[in-house]
Amino acid sequence: MLAMNGNTATYMQYAYARVRSIFRRGGVDVEALRTSGAAIVLDSPAERALGLEIIRFAEALDLAVLDYRPNQLTAYLFELANRFSTFFEQCPVLKAQSARLRQSRLLLCDLTARTIRQGLGLLGIDVVEKM
Repeated sequence: MLAMNGNTATYMQYAYARVRSIFRRGGVDVEALRTSGAAIVLDSPAERALGLEIIRFAEALDLAVLDYRPNQLTAYLFELANRFSTFFEQCPVLKAQSARLRQSRLLLCDLTARTIRQGLGLLGIDVVEKM
């Protein structure tokens, strides 16, 4: 139940905490980031996979509600955390090659964290800022 890998709440909370850590280390003002008007660029396969997974959130919610199966939502959140982990390993965020790419990747991180927080919240699970 408390494993840091596998389909556990702790694994999903860790993905959220990892994003928050990126923001702390980079001194990122999340509100300014959200209102910056920066575009999200999905050039690499890992960025594209993460972006596509993020937009599946509404579908995951619909499936969970339609079938009265919250495990549909947990499966989605697990997959999102996996996609984020791959993205994190393959795509430097704070040390991106350009300011435009850094902003884009920070926005992807923010969307990931917000989606995980919302999904876990719907399941009655709180997120943590640090692990």
